[in-house]
Amino acid sequence: MTSQEIRQQFLDFFKSKEHLIVPSAPIVLKDDPTLMFSNSGMTQFKDYFLGYKEPKSHRIADTQKCLRVSGKHNDLDDVGRDTYHHTMFEMLGNWSFGNYFKKEAIDWAWELLTDVYKIPKENLYVTIFEGDEKENLARDTEAYDFWKTHVSEDRIINGNKKDNFWEMGESGPCGPCSEIHVDLRTPEEKAKVSGLDLVNNDHPQVVEIWNLVFMQYNRKADGSLENLPAKHIDTGMGFERLCMALQQKSSNYDTDVFTPLIAKVEELSGATYTAILEDEKDIAIRVVVDHIRAVSFAIADGQLPSNGGAGYVIRRILRRAISYSYRFLDMKEPFLFELVAVLKNQMGVFFPEIVKQEKLVTEVIKEEENSFLKTIEHGLVRLDHIIKDTISKNEKVLPGAEVFELYDTYGFPADLSRIIAEEKQLTVDEKGFDEEMEKQKQRSKKSSAQKVYDWEVVAELPENFVGYDKTENEVKITRYRKVENKDGEFYQIVLNETPFYPEGGGQVGDKGTLENNEGTFEVLETKKENGLVISLIKDLPQNISGNFTAKVNNSDRKNSQANHSVTHLLHEALRDVLGTHVEQKGSYVGPDYLRFDFSHFSKMNEEELALVEEKVNAKIKENLPLQEYRDLPIAEATEKGAMMLFGEKYGDKVRMIQFGSSKELCGGTHVKSTGEIGHFKLMAESSTAAGIRRIEAISGDKATEYFKNLENQLKEVSSLLKSKDLVKSIEKLLEENAALKSEVEALKKEKAKGEINDWKNAFVQKGDKQLLVKRTSLDAGSVKDLVFQLKKEIPNSVTIIISDAGEKPMITVGVSADLENTYHAGNIVKELAKEIQGGGGGNPGFATAGGKNLAGIENALEKALEI
Repeated sequence: MTSQEIRQQFLDFFKSKEHLIVPSAPIVLKDDPTLMFSNSGMTQFKDYFLGYKEPKSHRIADTQKCLRVSGKHNDLDDVGRDTYHHTMFEMLGNWSFGNYFKKEAIDWAWELLTDVYKIPKENLYVTIFEGDEKENLARDTEAYDFWKTHVSEDRIINGNKKDNFWEMGESGPCGPCSEIHVDLRTPEEKAKVSGLDLVNNDHPQVVEIWNLVFMQYNRKADGSLENLPAKHIDTGMGFERLCMALQQKSSNYDTDVFTPLIAKVEELSGATYTAILEDEKDIAIRVVVDHIRAVSFAIADGQLPSNGGAGYVIRRILRRAISYSYRFLDMKEPFLFELVAVLKNQMGVFFPEIVKQEKLVTEVIKEEENSFLKTIEHGLVRLDHIIKDTISKNEKVLPGAEVFELYDTYGFPADLSRIIAEEKQLTVDEKGFDEEMEKQKQRSKKSSAQKVYDWEVVAELPENFVGYDKTENEVKITRYRKVENKDGEFYQIVLNETPFYPEGGGQVGDKGTLENNEGTFEVLETKKENGLVISLIKDLPQNISGNFTAKVNNSDRKNSQANHSVTHLLHEALRDVLGTHVEQKGSYVGPDYLRFDFSHFSKMNEEELALVEEKVNAKIKENLPLQEYRDLPIAEATEKGAMMLFGEKYGDKVRMIQFGSSKELCGGTHVKSTGEIGHFKLMAESSTAAGIRRIEAISGDKATEYFKNLENQLKEVSSLLKSKDLVKSIEKLLEENAALKSEVEALKKEKAKGEINDWKNAFVQKGDKQLLVKRTSLDAGSVKDLVFQLKKEIPNSVTIIISDAGEKPMITVGVSADLENTYHAGNIVKELAKEIQGGGGGNPGFATAGGKNLAGIENALEKALEI
């Protein structure tokens, strides 16, 4: 049975049990502050469990892309070193939202595994929650009794809270669970050791394949449990492990989920996969084929590799794959990008985003590979300096802080530093490395730490957003909670009818005020969390249950919505000018400016930029009215031709914004007609990643302000030049400047010629070598030319020149070719730079360093003589 057939049979089975089959949600989360990625199948249904939203059906089944590389659920370090952990994996799941509970979930799981998939019953074990006295939770005898009707009691195992009480995170929905484990060992192996002893003991052939979670509690911020409004079922079956069981393989990587990818890696690298667990080559291949899936789908869902947040996690996964292939497969050129086509052919039927985004994913991965391979090459040079410096001091341990700097600042893999050190009979100061790592973690934790308390309910009222129609209205606070972060103590509040727009869709959240007879309370920001619109205030009103007037900052709102509306016009104009491959890949919409990221594979030229700007302003001048469709069935929105973005999660009902022929699904606020935008001015176009371009622009008041400032500057320039023909006057100035510059350069060269003989005569004999240490007022360019001349003309020489020509000192070191094996200009300049509070480097023959401290030049001169 192929993996595609296994997946389809699961969905067909639950469809026959009256489940609605829904597509996978994006792997990257955009509206949940507690998670970066979907780490389980239930993530997209969290609002249903909490009662914030009504599900489209009370029975649902799906296959969900999941990623476990951060937080509590982190499998990254295990990937490649065993046969069953993965970064990205598929979670097959069936869900009940207040409908059926334990009996049906258990009955159907057993029926599917034994009757449909034909797994021998004697190969299956189940676990139940044994209870927990600290949590005052009893043993799950209900699940035990239901299992007894299917499996003998000696195959039902008590499990502790760690294994049999499922929690998504530090807070949120949770409950006891029953795991189903399959024993894939041969009869001979089973005869030696009972499978009962191997359940939950990390045995590669006795593995959990399905977890039935009986969701009945909510974990509060203080750690306590409360009952959910209704009982739910949340099941998750690891697709890759299920394929291993049904295809009778000993490893997930031996199934057709991975074998096509492995075959492509073998073809590209020339390596042969032997499926040996400890073999570094095989580990590298497993890492590569696992990680390419995670990275590809994250990019397809809209998360590009970057230096922060979710983007940093994706970049780290990709770099781990590149590092393994570089070290153990000897792949020194990009090749991972060529695996995307294989992945598309394998998974495109069920996950169309990888088909649609194939070109973008391929280009981004290729660019990241090129960049990181250069980092590795540069890191090898820096590591070589560290090794030589360590050996020169007759030491055997590389400084942990310097190895950590290579890892943290330059992205050079720490384990690669260790391997190279071992080849040189050296070790790394692991304690020093760990100390630096801990410092970094503490810095990161300190900057992002936030303690969030539980909600205090003030009034049981409906909580709605009315900001599309109102920017000021009478409200009540329905709930509040305290939060503490590095900036102090604040309160998050929810209003019954809030006019404050929550940050989302690229648009910043509203600021404003809450007013009552106590005074005015400033609303600092507004965000959305689990369906709630949450505003932040510094102080809590004493009369928390009273009436308030909520007022949005109208100036900021007006400018933000002008920028948001113009992004829609910009998106359409880009597709008109560049082609329909253009798709939005990110945006920022604030009161001051807008930023729009889009897919395109080359820099836009001046003509294209001008045409885009012209088209947008033409739409503004048409004064197109806003056509807004609220609660539009998504099928109808599709028929109307609405632009839908990959990586966005849409419900059954959507909001469509239309200005003329521009139609987009959008939750943001907008102008009533395009004429309100005033004018659009494109300020910059740049690249953010391979295949992704960025436009920055202004509109409305900021565009008016820009042109006024430009006009004032022109008036000032005209006054200074005493001319109305500015172009002609500036051309004349440039000609005069060029002539003067030529004269200055000529004078510098003459001065340098005069110095060279004096410098040659100033060399001091040191045994069979010659040394020149000198301070000069010559500029850096002249010094460089002279040092290169002296390197060639003076054998066995070291030249050290410190220039004070500008506001900052510059050190230049030259070593003649015959001494480059004895002295290293880069190491010398690095030592001297400490005296002038600077840094620099270079190769053995030539190096430079700049600094900040002119007063340190004399010390540097003395140190140069000592060296």
